[in-house]
Amino acid sequence: MIIGIGGVSNAGKTTLAKKLKESLPALKVSILCQDDFPVSKDEIPLIQNHLDWETPVSIDMNRYLDKVLEEAKSHDLIIAEGIFAFYDERIVKHYDKKIFLTISKETFWNRKSKDFRWGKEPEWYMEHIWKSHLKCKSEKAMDNDTLILSTENSIDVNSLLHELEIEKHIS
Repeated sequence: MIIGIGGVSNAGKTTLAKKLKESLPALKVSILCQDDFPVSKDEIPLIQNHLDWETPVSIDMNRYLDKVLEEAKSHDLIIAEGIFAFYDERIVKHYDKKIFLTISKETFWNRKSKDFRWGKEPEWYMEHIWKSHLKCKSEKAMDNDTLILSTENSIDVNSLLHELEIEKHIS
């Protein structure tokens, strides 16, 4: 089974993926984060002399897709997560379940201003992140089967597991 999780930076994609994995100790679960599949830095466009990570061309989608398919051969569950989780239709068509996490712009700003994983981001770039998210979230890949969840507050993982019907997809 392959679950795709998308949403803006700091929406909780990685946190949710880890909670799902922890809740399924009997399964062999692999979490694949798009952040781990960047193209080389010289291929990433610049915006105001700043690497623009907020564009799909910053991710090596071919390598990411190859890894998703490779991991699916040896794992019960693959959780493929990233800000562009629904951008590449070649990947999306392999998802058994789709989850899109939403937060308000205010929550995004609050969380992002405390996120120093890549250093402190200037305010203009945080605004760029938000606008890029709105532009690239790829609603065309989200459909009636996509679970759209707010992460303004915590998610009840047990309820989510029931809704995902994982046991029906794992043989």
